[in-house]
Amino acid sequence: MQIFLALFFLGIVQGLTEFLPVSSSGHLVLFGKLLGIEESLFVSILLHVATLLSILVVFYKDVWQMIRHPFSKQTMLLAVATLPTCVIALVLMPLIKQSFAGGFLPICFLLSAILLFVAEKVSQKSAKGQLNFKTAFIMGVAQGFAVFPGISRSGTTISAGLLSGAEKEQTAKFSFLMSLPIVFLSLVMEIFEIATGGVTVQVEVVPMIVSFVTAFLVGIFSIKLMINLTAKSSLKWFSLYLVCIAVISAILL
Repeated sequence: MQIFLALFFLGIVQGLTEFLPVSSSGHLVLFGKLLGIEESLFVSILLHVATLLSILVVFYKDVWQMIRHPFSKQTMLLAVATLPTCVIALVLMPLIKQSFAGGFLPICFLLSAILLFVAEKVSQKSAKGQLNFKTAFIMGVAQGFAVFPGISRSGTTISAGLLSGAEKEQTAKFSFLMSLPIVFLSLVMEIFEIATGGVTVQVEVVPMIVSFVTAFLVGIFSIKLMINLTAKSSLKWFSLYLVCIAVISAILL
Protein backbone atom coordinates (compact mmCIF):
# COMPACT_ATOMS: atom_id res chain seq x y z
CA MET A 1 0.00 0.00 0.00
CA GLN A 2 2.87 2.38 0.77
CA ILE A 3 4.44 1.96 -2.68
CA PHE A 4 0.99 2.30 -4.28
CA LEU A 5 0.28 5.65 -2.56
CA ALA A 6 3.81 6.89 -3.19
CA LEU A 7 3.66 6.20 -6.93
CA PHE A 8 0.12 7.63 -7.11
CA PHE A 9 1.43 10.82 -5.53
CA LEU A 10 4.39 10.92 -7.94
CA GLY A 11 1.90 10.63 -10.81
CA ILE A 12 0.11 13.73 -9.53
CA VAL A 13 3.44 15.54 -9.11
CA GLN A 14 4.52 14.66 -12.67
CA GLY A 15 1.18 15.70 -14.20
CA LEU A 16 1.18 19.05 -12.39
CA THR A 17 4.82 20.01 -12.73
CA GLU A 18 5.64 18.81 -16.27
CA PHE A 19 3.94 21.79 -17.89
CA LEU A 20 4.54 24.34 -15.16
CA PRO A 21 8.05 25.87 -15.36
CA VAL A 22 9.27 24.26 -12.13
CA SER A 23 10.99 21.00 -13.29
CA SER A 24 8.94 17.81 -13.07
CA SER A 25 12.08 15.60 -12.95
CA GLY A 26 13.45 17.64 -10.06
CA HIS A 27 10.21 17.25 -8.13
CA LEU A 28 10.11 13.51 -8.88
CA VAL A 29 13.64 13.07 -7.51
CA LEU A 30 12.92 15.24 -4.44
CA PHE A 31 9.59 13.65 -3.50
CA GLY A 32 10.81 10.18 -4.46
CA LYS A 33 13.59 10.47 -1.89
CA LEU A 34 11.26 11.93 0.75
CA LEU A 35 8.80 9.06 0.18
CA GLY A 36 11.52 6.42 0.20
CA ILE A 37 11.13 5.59 -3.49
CA GLU A 38 14.30 4.97 -5.46
CA GLU A 39 13.40 7.20 -8.38
CA SER A 40 15.16 6.07 -11.54
CA LEU A 41 15.63 7.49 -15.01
CA PHE A 42 13.34 4.71 -16.30
CA VAL A 43 10.48 5.66 -13.95
CA SER A 44 10.98 9.31 -14.83
CA ILE A 45 10.79 8.54 -18.56
CA LEU A 46 7.65 6.42 -18.11
CA LEU A 47 5.89 9.26 -16.31
CA HIS A 48 7.08 11.68 -18.98
CA VAL A 49 5.51 9.37 -21.57
CA ALA A 50 2.23 9.71 -19.67
CA THR A 51 2.37 13.49 -19.95
CA LEU A 52 3.48 13.13 -23.58
CA LEU A 53 0.12 11.44 -24.19
CA SER A 54 -1.51 14.44 -22.48
CA ILE A 55 0.10 16.68 -25.10
CA LEU A 56 -1.16 14.42 -27.90
CA VAL A 57 -4.71 14.70 -26.53
CA VAL A 58 -4.68 18.50 -26.07
CA PHE A 59 -2.77 19.34 -29.27
CA TYR A 60 -4.03 16.48 -31.46
CA LYS A 61 -4.94 18.89 -34.29
CA ASP A 62 -1.40 20.33 -34.41
CA VAL A 63 0.18 16.87 -34.21
CA TRP A 64 -2.09 15.52 -36.94
CA GLN A 65 -1.24 18.49 -39.18
CA MET A 66 2.49 17.83 -38.70
CA ILE A 67 2.00 14.16 -39.57
CA ARG A 68 0.00 15.07 -42.68
CA HIS A 69 2.45 17.79 -43.70
CA PRO A 70 5.93 16.62 -42.68
CA PHE A 71 7.62 19.54 -44.46
CA SER A 72 5.40 22.28 -43.04
CA LYS A 73 7.04 25.18 -41.20
CA GLN A 74 5.92 23.92 -37.77
CA THR A 75 7.33 20.44 -38.43
CA MET A 76 10.62 21.94 -39.62
CA LEU A 77 10.76 24.19 -36.54
CA LEU A 78 10.32 21.10 -34.37
CA ALA A 79 13.11 19.29 -36.25
CA VAL A 80 15.46 22.28 -35.85
CA ALA A 81 14.72 22.37 -32.11
CA THR A 82 15.15 18.61 -31.63
CA LEU A 83 18.58 18.23 -33.24
CA PRO A 84 20.66 20.29 -30.75
CA THR A 85 18.74 18.74 -27.84
CA CYS A 86 19.72 15.23 -28.96
CA VAL A 87 23.38 16.13 -29.44
CA ILE A 88 23.70 17.84 -26.05
CA ALA A 89 21.77 15.10 -24.21
CA LEU A 90 23.95 12.34 -25.71
CA VAL A 91 27.16 14.15 -24.75
CA LEU A 92 25.94 14.77 -21.20
CA MET A 93 24.23 11.37 -20.68
CA PRO A 94 26.71 9.96 -18.09
CA LEU A 95 26.35 13.12 -16.00
CA ILE A 96 22.57 13.11 -16.45
CA LYS A 97 22.26 9.61 -14.95
CA GLN A 98 24.40 10.64 -11.98
CA SER A 99 22.23 13.72 -11.42
CA PHE A 100 19.22 11.54 -10.53
CA ALA A 101 20.92 10.88 -7.19
CA GLY A 102 19.71 14.39 -6.28
CA GLY A 103 23.01 16.08 -5.49
CA PHE A 104 22.53 18.83 -8.07
CA LEU A 105 18.91 19.63 -7.22
CA PRO A 106 19.33 22.84 -5.15
CA ILE A 107 21.66 24.42 -7.71
CA CYS A 108 19.49 23.36 -10.67
CA PHE A 109 16.29 24.69 -9.04
CA LEU A 110 18.07 27.97 -8.37
CA LEU A 111 19.34 28.23 -11.95
CA SER A 112 15.78 27.73 -13.23
CA ALA A 113 14.55 30.47 -10.87
CA ILE A 114 17.15 32.96 -12.11
CA LEU A 115 16.44 32.16 -15.77
CA LEU A 116 12.68 32.63 -15.37
CA PHE A 117 13.14 35.93 -13.54
CA VAL A 118 15.52 37.32 -16.17
CA ALA A 119 13.34 36.13 -19.06
CA GLU A 120 10.25 37.77 -17.58
CA LYS A 121 12.04 41.09 -17.08
CA VAL A 122 13.57 41.11 -20.56
CA SER A 123 10.35 40.05 -22.31
CA GLN A 124 8.43 42.93 -20.74
CA LYS A 125 10.75 45.42 -22.44
CA SER A 126 11.35 43.74 -25.81
CA ALA A 127 9.17 43.65 -28.90
CA LYS A 128 7.27 40.43 -29.53
CA GLY A 129 7.93 38.58 -32.80
CA GLN A 130 6.94 35.36 -34.50
CA LEU A 131 8.66 32.06 -33.74
CA ASN A 132 11.40 31.50 -36.34
CA PHE A 133 14.12 28.93 -37.02
CA LYS A 134 16.74 30.81 -35.01
CA THR A 135 14.45 30.90 -31.96
CA ALA A 136 13.58 27.21 -32.40
CA PHE A 137 17.29 26.30 -32.47
CA ILE A 138 18.00 28.37 -29.34
CA MET A 139 15.06 26.71 -27.58
CA GLY A 140 16.43 23.32 -28.64
CA VAL A 141 19.83 24.11 -27.14
CA ALA A 142 18.10 25.22 -23.93
CA GLN A 143 16.12 21.97 -23.85
CA GLY A 144 19.36 20.02 -24.17
CA PHE A 145 20.66 21.49 -20.91
CA ALA A 146 17.27 21.10 -19.23
CA VAL A 147 17.58 17.32 -19.00
CA PHE A 148 19.02 17.60 -15.48
CA PRO A 149 16.50 17.20 -12.62
CA GLY A 150 15.79 20.64 -11.19
CA ILE A 151 16.27 22.51 -14.46
CA SER A 152 12.77 23.03 -15.79
CA ARG A 153 12.39 21.89 -19.40
CA SER A 154 9.32 24.01 -20.07
CA GLY A 155 10.67 26.93 -18.04
CA THR A 156 14.05 26.86 -19.78
CA THR A 157 12.65 26.56 -23.30
CA ILE A 158 9.98 29.22 -22.72
CA SER A 159 12.61 31.53 -21.23
CA ALA A 160 14.90 30.93 -24.24
CA GLY A 161 12.03 31.77 -26.58
CA LEU A 162 11.15 34.94 -24.69
CA LEU A 163 14.79 36.07 -24.55
CA SER A 164 14.90 35.56 -28.33
CA GLY A 165 11.96 37.94 -28.71
CA ALA A 166 9.14 35.47 -29.42
CA GLU A 167 5.56 35.96 -28.19
CA LYS A 168 4.86 34.28 -24.83
CA GLU A 169 1.76 32.16 -25.58
CA GLN A 170 3.13 30.94 -28.92
CA THR A 171 6.43 30.06 -27.25
CA ALA A 172 4.68 28.10 -24.49
CA LYS A 173 2.70 26.04 -27.01
CA PHE A 174 5.82 25.24 -29.04
CA SER A 175 7.66 24.33 -25.83
CA PHE A 176 5.05 21.66 -25.09
CA LEU A 177 5.26 20.26 -28.64
CA MET A 178 9.09 20.17 -28.38
CA SER A 179 8.88 17.50 -25.68
CA LEU A 180 7.17 14.99 -28.00
CA PRO A 181 10.21 13.74 -30.00
CA ILE A 182 12.58 14.00 -27.02
CA VAL A 183 10.46 11.91 -24.63
CA PHE A 184 9.81 9.37 -27.38
CA LEU A 185 13.53 9.06 -28.20
CA SER A 186 14.40 8.83 -24.48
CA LEU A 187 11.95 5.94 -24.08
CA VAL A 188 13.39 4.13 -27.12
CA MET A 189 16.93 4.51 -25.75
CA GLU A 190 15.95 3.27 -22.30
CA ILE A 191 14.08 0.26 -23.72
CA PHE A 192 17.13 -0.56 -25.87
CA GLU A 193 19.43 -0.48 -22.80
CA ILE A 194 17.04 -2.73 -20.89
CA ALA A 195 16.71 -5.16 -23.82
CA THR A 196 20.48 -5.39 -24.26
CA GLY A 197 21.03 -5.98 -20.55
CA GLY A 198 22.64 -2.64 -19.82
CA VAL A 199 20.02 -1.64 -17.24
CA THR A 200 18.11 -3.60 -14.61
CA VAL A 201 14.67 -2.24 -13.77
CA GLN A 202 12.58 -3.15 -10.73
CA VAL A 203 9.11 -1.65 -10.93
CA GLU A 204 5.86 -2.52 -9.15
CA VAL A 205 3.59 -3.01 -12.18
CA VAL A 206 0.11 -2.16 -10.83
CA PRO A 207 1.18 0.94 -8.81
CA MET A 208 3.21 2.08 -11.84
CA ILE A 209 0.14 1.79 -14.09
CA VAL A 210 -1.92 3.84 -11.63
CA SER A 211 0.87 6.42 -11.46
CA PHE A 212 1.02 6.53 -15.27
CA VAL A 213 -2.74 7.08 -15.69
CA THR A 214 -2.75 9.70 -12.93
CA ALA A 215 0.09 11.65 -14.58
CA PHE A 216 -1.76 11.49 -17.92
CA LEU A 217 -5.06 12.84 -16.55
CA VAL A 218 -3.49 15.52 -14.35
CA GLY A 219 -1.24 16.46 -17.28
CA ILE A 220 -4.24 17.37 -19.46
CA PHE A 221 -5.49 19.73 -16.76
CA SER A 222 -1.98 21.15 -16.25
CA ILE A 223 -1.45 21.99 -19.94
CA LYS A 224 -4.66 24.01 -20.11
CA LEU A 225 -3.79 25.72 -16.83
CA MET A 226 -0.30 26.65 -18.04
CA ILE A 227 -1.56 28.09 -21.33
CA ASN A 228 -3.88 30.41 -19.39
CA LEU A 229 -1.21 31.30 -16.83
CA THR A 230 1.36 32.02 -19.54
CA ALA A 231 -0.96 34.50 -21.21
CA LYS A 232 -2.08 36.24 -18.00
CA SER A 233 0.53 35.74 -15.27
CA SER A 234 4.14 36.66 -14.61
CA LEU A 235 6.85 34.01 -14.54
CA LYS A 236 8.38 35.69 -11.48
CA TRP A 237 5.96 33.80 -9.19
CA PHE A 238 7.31 30.50 -10.49
CA SER A 239 10.80 31.91 -9.99
CA LEU A 240 10.01 32.67 -6.35
CA TYR A 241 8.60 29.17 -5.86
CA LEU A 242 11.78 27.63 -7.31
CA VAL A 243 13.95 29.63 -4.89
CA CYS A 244 11.87 28.21 -2.01
CA ILE A 245 12.06 24.62 -3.31
CA ALA A 246 15.83 25.03 -3.84
CA VAL A 247 16.24 25.96 -0.18
CA ILE A 248 13.97 23.07 0.93
CA SER A 249 15.87 20.52 -1.20
CA ALA A 250 19.22 21.80 0.15
CA ILE A 251 17.98 21.28 3.71
CA LEU A 252 16.30 17.90 3.21
CA LEU A 253 18.69 16.13 0.83
